[in-house]
Amino acid sequence: MKVTGPTSPTTSTPAARTPSAPAGFSLSGAGGAPAAGAAGSAPSVAGVANVSALMALQGVEDVTERRRRLIRRGHGLLDRLEELKLAMLSGETGEGALDRLARASREAREDGAEPELLVVLDQIDLRAAVELAKAEMRRAAA
Repeated sequence: MKVTGPTSPTTSTPAARTPSAPAGFSLSGAGGAPAAGAAGSAPSVAGVANVSALMALQGVEDVTERRRRLIRRGHGLLDRLEELKLAMLSGETGEGALDRLARASREAREDGAEPELLVVLDQIDLRAAVELAKAEMRRAAA
């Protein structure tokens, strides 16, 4: 197959065989012309079917992809909690880390993964909520 730029790919088609020699398989009572006509129209139908199948596959979300997104969100929250911890240990107020933590915790969380993963993510979300509540109490007291 050769691609010739932005136009559709060009494929080489084999030359039509002439029935000069007897073939190993033949249909009795069927002429060669209708079979060739049916074979000639098949690629156009198959092309439409392939495109629609690809479009359908793009819309289907894989379970592993959803799991990866949930794990990525959990790691992001843990990273923000670690930033907050390091800021507080160094004597800073950690306002930037708190803002990033609040933003990360507001991201919508999907369900539908394994129950064990959801339990861990619930614990991470709870820890983030506790740190945000403690920061809000410190702001209110000041």
